Amino acid sequence: MSNCSRTALVFAECADGKLRRVALEALGAARQLVQDGGAVHAVLVGGGTAASEAAAELAARGAGVVHVIDDPALAQFAPEAYAAAIGAAVAAVRPSMILLGHTAAGRELAPRVAAAVRGGHIADVTAVETTDGGDAVFTRPLYAGKAFERRRFLPGAPWVITVRPNNLPLADGVPPDRQGVIAALPFTAPPLSTTVLAIARKADAGGVDLAEADIIVAGGRGVRSAAGFAPLQALAQTLGGVLGASRGACDAGYCDYSLQIGQTGKTVTPKLYIACGISGAIQHLAGMSQSRVIVAINKDPEAPIFSIADYGIVGDLFEIVPLLTKRFQLLLSQPGD
Repeated sequence: MSNCSRTALVFAECADGKLRRVALEALGAARQLVQDGGAVHAVLVGGGTAASEAAAELAARGAGVVHVIDDPALAQFAPEAYAAAIGAAVAAVRPSMILLGHTAAGRELAPRVAAAVRGGHIADVTAVETTDGGDAVFTRPLYAGKAFERRRFLPGAPWVITVRPNNLPLADGVPPDRQGVIAALPFTAPPLSTTVLAIARKADAGGVDLAEADIIVAGGRGVRSAAGFAPLQALAQTLGGVLGASRGACDAGYCDYSLQIGQTGKTVTPKLYIACGISGAIQHLAGMSQSRVIVAINKDPEAPIFSIADYGIVGDLFEIVPLLTKRFQLLLSQPGD
């Protein structure tokens, strides 16, 4: 598939009425893939003021046309309804590639979309390369980040790609004369076997999706109690980060499962990951080993977490974490910092 024939469609996912950052990362990847010879479209599911703001941002960052689909059946995320909405956009745009975030919604929708368009599917992409000849290569991690594979699509069929949050650069803004247009896309919801009336949301990491957080302070069984997360919360707030946890801490009842990071929880790639009282079981490492900088705090010098840490501190987290918090507060309070 040569770049001049490429047309990309980005599913611009929103959460609580706000555009998710991974949508802008997918948009940036789409612009890179089509380069100068193709077109980039986005589909925004939902209406109202929040959708207008999200659509305007997509247009300002290089989406040539932002298709807004508003229907009562789309008020809550429901896979059948959302897949049908993306299908309506696909029918209108006829894209050669469709990009989604590798989120809970994206993982649910991408295989449905790939099957509907009879296309290929590459999931959990963390890097995109384009050659001078227009070829595209996609990198994705395997075996909890212990290995990586580079994949290409076979020619002919449409591409369906999900991008892992917090790995690709955001789409840059474009000059006003190159900003896209916003258009309503007609949509009639098909008969649905399931109707979602409401989604019960438990308290998350301070209103920020863990998968998109730049700084995470995570606690394990070593925090010993729910109250043991208090110093971690203070450090996270000081750094402008969010709380996370290992499955052990969640199973012990120290925190909500919405904070769980690992093989059966969230996969995260923050710029800074501070692991406090986390031994480093392989299931936990599967969810955070690709973090840019890892700091481990543990009393056990043989803890497996130290094998992947960039910086390790052997000691009691209840002594070390408050000291780090005070030091960061001092540094951040200085003029010019």
